[in-house]
Amino acid sequence: MLLDAQTLARLQGVKLRARAVMEGVLSGLHKSPHQGQSVEFAEHKEYAPGDELRHLDWKAYGKFDKYYVKRFEHETNLRAVMVVDASASMGYRSGALSKLDVATTLAGALCYLLVRQQDAAGLALMAGGKWKDVPPRASAGHLNVLLDTLEHTEPTGTTDLGSAADHLAEVLPRRSSVIVLSDLLDENQDALRRILALRQRKNDVSVFHLVDPAELTFPFDDPTLFIDMEGQGRIEVNPREIKESYLEEFNAFLANVKAACAEADVDYDLVRTDDKLDDVLLRYLSRRGRRR
Repeated sequence: MLLDAQTLARLQGVKLRARAVMEGVLSGLHKSPHQGQSVEFAEHKEYAPGDELRHLDWKAYGKFDKYYVKRFEHETNLRAVMVVDASASMGYRSGALSKLDVATTLAGALCYLLVRQQDAAGLALMAGGKWKDVPPRASAGHLNVLLDTLEHTEPTGTTDLGSAADHLAEVLPRRSSVIVLSDLLDENQDALRRILALRQRKNDVSVFHLVDPAELTFPFDDPTLFIDMEGQGRIEVNPREIKESYLEEFNAFLANVKAACAEADVDYDLVRTDDKLDDVLLRYLSRRGRRR
């Protein structure tokens, strides 16, 4: 199955899209197992399709006539929270999927993968300074709560990453995994730094930076009315006159975000809304393996 944006857009709802991406990831992992797991043994779990065969415990098989996979200390204690930016700008789309569609699909696929390996997954949805929290749990029933919450998320309000950072610092225990899915379009110059400061609190922080292809290429030619999705601003301009300066400023913004994440030791991935999302997550998991 080709998981391009057009294919995913034909699947109605987050649950179907996230499951399709999750299955694509498991297929990719089966073809190319990741290296770099911890060697600190903690316990066993019964084998499930997609688990790495190199971790099968043959002694356990001989004793119980069932396949068991060794689990490791870092795997048994993981508590991950998907921080999904649901502000109005995330509703922008120039193609099949909006930035919010991609964010909720990636978050849902990660929740599938986490709960499947008996790790705890939770959500923090942010829009205009308002919050909706789903605390991390590892049960199969909890997965339905996570996916239903993502399914009913609509873009609204303004981006407020600073408020997000303060909220997370207050509610998260240390050494949590924090996965931020946002376009990072926040007028507050200090907002990103406050998000990245969660790393200093011993949390493992990752950023999926969502961008629309039109934001990267500015493909407009005729006089166009541009409307601020998070405010009252609107301006009509000749795009050809501002394209060069726009691209220069936007590329500088991307470079600054990437550099700030690198300096803070935060995993960063620029994700286009037309990317294949199973490939996005396979890249992410590969980087996670190398970091371990």
